[in-house]
Amino acid sequence: MAKVGKKYAAAKAQIEKGKLYTAVESIELAKKVKFANFDESVEVSFNLNVDPRHADQQIRGAMVLPHGTGKTQKVLVITQGPKVQEATDAGADFVGGKELLEDIKNGWFEFDVIVATPDMMGELGKLGRVLGPKGLMPNPKTGTVTTDITRAVEEIKKGKVEYRVDKEGNINVMIGKSSFDDTQLLENFQALHQTIVRVRPAAVKGSFIKTLTLSTTMGPAVKVQPDLGL
Repeated sequence: MAKVGKKYAAAKAQIEKGKLYTAVESIELAKKVKFANFDESVEVSFNLNVDPRHADQQIRGAMVLPHGTGKTQKVLVITQGPKVQEATDAGADFVGGKELLEDIKNGWFEFDVIVATPDMMGELGKLGRVLGPKGLMPNPKTGTVTTDITRAVEEIKKGKVEYRVDKEGNINVMIGKSSFDDTQLLENFQALHQTIVRVRPAAVKGSFIKTLTLSTTMGPAVKVQPDLGL
């Protein structure tokens, strides 16, 4: 642990304390101070001026990043009838109905995202205590409860990400891998930023984004100007 600690400290020392970097600078710096020997994820963290205890300030949704996340997600589609073939043709990794829900009940979790048709939500709801804590319950707000299975699966495979504010007002989203070039990361960052700004609740007064940071999996956080400095 001491060795990792030294590397982290050395990386953090290259970040100017108290400085708010532009989006371009933050990406360059995060990649420069990266020290892990694997392709780290790049994550953006927003701390927003919202009170999630109020229903109108519970921000949640999904979007497709221009350059994806660099991570291939395994999609499970819960449906029945003709939609089974549609899901298979769309490239879903697993497709089925009640039999797969039984597998999940018995501890099977070889997937990253669940897409379901509305007619199956009654059955899925019975697994709320299992799927809810893992963030796997499909939701219309994120496009994972839908009759348009083809579109849902294709968007997830292209790099769809979900965003959801926690009780402290934070939203954390992966925008790519450290192996991405700077332009790809910048365009993903901008697209996410624009989406979050667009869903600002009407009840929010004053500044919406309190703090904004960018970091790699193992690296220290780089503070970013709330408007990205663009």
